[in-house]
Amino acid sequence: MSHIVPQPGILDIELYVSGKSTIDGVTDVVKLSSNENPLGPSEAAVEAHRRAGYELNRYPSSEHLSLRTAIADVHGLDVDRILMGAGSDEIIAFLCQAFAGPGDEVLYTEHGFSMYRVSALAAGATPVVAPECDRVTDVDALLAACTKNTKLVFIANPNNPTGTMIGGNEVARLAEGLPEQAILVLDGAYADYVEGFDGGASLVDMRDNVVMTRTFSKLYGLGGLRVGWGYGPKPIIDVLNRVRGPFNLTAPALAAAEAAIKDLPYVQKCRQENAKWRAWLAEALAEHGVPSDTSTANFILARFSDQQEAEACDDYLKSQGLIVRRVAGYGLPNCLRITVGDEASCRRVAHAVGQFKGGAR
Repeated sequence: MSHIVPQPGILDIELYVSGKSTIDGVTDVVKLSSNENPLGPSEAAVEAHRRAGYELNRYPSSEHLSLRTAIADVHGLDVDRILMGAGSDEIIAFLCQAFAGPGDEVLYTEHGFSMYRVSALAAGATPVVAPECDRVTDVDALLAACTKNTKLVFIANPNNPTGTMIGGNEVARLAEGLPEQAILVLDGAYADYVEGFDGGASLVDMRDNVVMTRTFSKLYGLGGLRVGWGYGPKPIIDVLNRVRGPFNLTAPALAAAEAAIKDLPYVQKCRQENAKWRAWLAEALAEHGVPSDTSTANFILARFSDQQEAEACDDYLKSQGLIVRRVAGYGLPNCLRITVGDEASCRRVAHAVGQFKGGAR
């Protein structure tokens, strides 16, 4: 037997399976499985990315100051407390690497984002799951699950894949009730879809134990470039910058993200279009006997009678060229997560679900 073995916890990580974008034998495929912006990125972002291509021989900025300044200006934040990452996934990994290890616990909710568990195990820490209440984050359950070993508590608000969120008072109560050695991490990957929501930034400014993460992959349509950011107390951000690679973001990604966040009219257009078709899709699915919780993100968590029906519907949708996401891995085997696409995609998937429920199978 080989004496070369990975660190404890690594082999407990299941390999990530991304959302498929093709279906064998089907040409007219609509991908609604990865919560991507159907309108794509801002034209300003595309142009900035193109221009950056002329200087690919140059290393990117290691301080990311221009992009951090743009983020600070748009959101009214302290530029010195903003950290950039290759997607918000990398910020999550930094937090686990820097603040959790063997003997420590990383706490999250039962339907929480899969990378919390992955990053905890990669750091050698122990993942701990707290129950939700009807697919909504339960603050009392999280507080009850805390121990003297709890170092990080992750909640996505809005949550993926449920689409549900909790209010600011509940988030503040969670932050106040945590043990003194624990950090609350507010994963705001979908916060941009909630009109007037700061993702928890005001709470970060009020406390020394709260960090917020955000991403350019969803509303800004830059999933292919992997740009995320974090905002937190200066001492925590300083620690994270010590484990961050100096050139973790490419120059084209930095340029595109800066242009994207400054294009406020396009951002508002994307938010409004998502809200419009999210409401339409939820209502259309409900009329076909497929309920969902009120979503505050860019997807609908469609609920079926059981796992068998959910998987049968998924198979039927595939036969119609529609790719959605099974979420049994999130503890929701009777559900399918459906990204809110453009008008044509929403109408097409709603029609197909109606055909399935009507006996087309």
